Amino acid sequence: MNGITSVLGIKYPIIQGGMGNISNAVLTAAVSESGGLGTIGAGTMYPDEVEGIIVETKGRTSKPFSLNVALGVSPNVVEVLKLAVKHKVAVVTLSAGNPAPFIPKLHDAGIKVIAVIATVKQAKKAENAGADILVAEGYEAAGINSALETTTLALIPQILANVSIPVVAAGGIGDGKGLAAMLALGASGVQMGTRFIATQEAPFHETYKKKLLQANDHETVIVGRSVGRIRRLLNTPYSQQLLQAEAEGITIEEFAELTSEEIHKKGALEGNEEEGFMNGGQVSGLISDIPAVRELLERMVNEAKNQLKIAGNCI
Repeated sequence: MNGITSVLGIKYPIIQGGMGNISNAVLTAAVSESGGLGTIGAGTMYPDEVEGIIVETKGRTSKPFSLNVALGVSPNVVEVLKLAVKHKVAVVTLSAGNPAPFIPKLHDAGIKVIAVIATVKQAKKAENAGADILVAEGYEAAGINSALETTTLALIPQILANVSIPVVAAGGIGDGKGLAAMLALGASGVQMGTRFIATQEAPFHETYKKKLLQANDHETVIVGRSVGRIRRLLNTPYSQQLLQAEAEGITIEEFAELTSEEIHKKGALEGNEEEGFMNGGQVSGLISDIPAVRELLERMVNEAKNQLKIAGNCI
């Protein structure tokens, strides 16, 4: 076992990223049942919605899973975190904000805490606040991202040089070679979002999955630069509408409305490319099949082991 598998009680050092309001129990449980750490993203959902997904997930798996709370996004942070304690969720992932005020109470309840960070400064603060694990996310990742636009390859070594707790790499990872690369850099594991969209268990629209299968190496676009709210999306008619709106001038409030979780659901769940968006990381161009989650994780781990052996022979 490495740093995160022992801390989290999982088989493989692979974590599912939070997916906001398109999160669901089916995929979360499938990832945990297959040896990774499944994650429920609370997004902007009401507490009763989040609780329903937690209860369903616990009904589908007895293995650990995480509840991701985006502190700067969720309007119900305290209430949602209380649900994690109430239902004895094994892990809470805190992102998009300062995790420090919440870590002590979560630890008191026996909950492990993962903090998502994008800079060395954030990493140090999260470690000092008591986070058990860090997820360092580069701007290759899908969805909401750091405005600093630091790549995963450059970010991970700098984080590792400044903290002593386990670090998980996120952004641009979708196969065993990516896992091997991050382990070779010194990361204790990886977090993936986009790759899990294109799996058999993921209950997302077939149009979304088809877009990922057909994606090439430049199939994603960055929106939100004009208002300092970076988000990486698949290149669709709606994402082009967003870029045009930015070019013509848009306020941060207007951008927030145009990228709300309800519009996210239109794209991801309804397959509506004209009126909704689909998150997608730069790894989209690597996706060529739609395996079962268990098959994906086992394949990644075997490929990573083989790739690390090959790399060792090159030195």
